[in-house]
Amino acid sequence: MITEVDILLVEDNASDAEMTIDALKSNGLANKLKHVKDGAAALDFIFAEGEYVGRNIENRPKIILLDVKMPRVNGIEVLHKIRNDDRTKNIPVVMLTSSKEDPDIKTCYELGVNSYVVKPVEFEEFQKAITALGLYWMIVNQQPK
Repeated sequence: MITEVDILLVEDNASDAEMTIDALKSNGLANKLKHVKDGAAALDFIFAEGEYVGRNIENRPKIILLDVKMPRVNGIEVLHKIRNDDRTKNIPVVMLTSSKEDPDIKTCYELGVNSYVVKPVEFEEFQKAITALGLYWMIVNQQPK
């Protein structure tokens, strides 16, 4: 059973997930990382339901990296549920997606996303972006206790 997670990565694309995890690992930021493959699994993890029943919901991730376009439950729906629950509304959420669609960006900001990052196509640029995100949200940013 997972007790503490700093980063919750919600990504259905296996190669994008692997590149993200590798970039975070190379900077020592992936020690307490949990990867789930869709929005339904993310909600189960965040709210300690389904296969995560019994997980302490008070052990919230420090950051959620959330894809927009996913099967079962998309990232916008996940963001909406996170922001509408007093237990989770303050968790920083970064949309990490290939969607440059303006309605997605606008909706995410209206729902209270902390940042919206479009995944670079080039591997080196992707790695730089993930490294910068990880360092900022895990080291620089101060969160309430």
